[in-house]
Parts: sequence; structure tokens; C-alpha cells
Amino acid sequence: MDDESVHIGSGNVFSDIGIPNADTHMLKAQLVSSIIGIVKERKITQKEAGNIMKISQPEVSRLFRGHFREYSVERLMKFITSFDRDVEISVKKCLDNKKSGRMIFHPDVAAV
Repeated sequence: MDDESVHIGSGNVFSDIGIPNADTHMLKAQLVSSIIGIVKERKITQKEAGNIMKISQPEVSRLFRGHFREYSVERLMKFITSFDRDVEISVKKCLDNKKSGRMIFHPDVAAV
């Protein structure tokens, strides 16, 4: 039996596997997850979702399958607002005196 070691993740899988710009990639993934949740909640098709976001159904499909590098954080936030949702951004001082801050996403679980 091989000796397997367990590694505790950082909370950002993209950082853990060494993807460049991991914080931004994680934020985009969380935004896309919110969009998917809204679409499921509304019980609409990808075509209908595309009409709301002003993109094609194949683009929605790619987005939902995790191909979102081509979209900026700003554009993903605009997709969310197209579903009558607010996106709030707050800036505050780091409490633990790190060299740099971090991006933290707090989805509105009641709305998704």
C-alpha cells in the first residue's frame, strides 16, 4: 500500500494547483456559480439565459462548463445584474496585517 499524504487546501483550488492569477480565477468561478444558481432558480433554458445576458446559447454552455477566461470580472458582474440582482463591492483594511489583501466572495444564498 502506498503512503498517501493529505494536504489541506488554501480554500482556493486554483491557487492550490498553481494556476496564475488564482484569486481572479476563483472570483470568476464564484460569479459563474451564482449565475448558474439564478438560472436554475428561475427554471429557464440556456437560450433564455443567453437572451437575458445578451450572449448566445453556445456561449452560455461554455460559461457553465467552466470556460470563462475570456470574460472579465466586470462582465460577469454585469451578467448577474441583468438578472435583477445587485452586486456590492466593499473595500476594508486587512485584519491580519498580510502583505496584500484578498478577494472574498459572499453570495446571497437566499437569492440564489
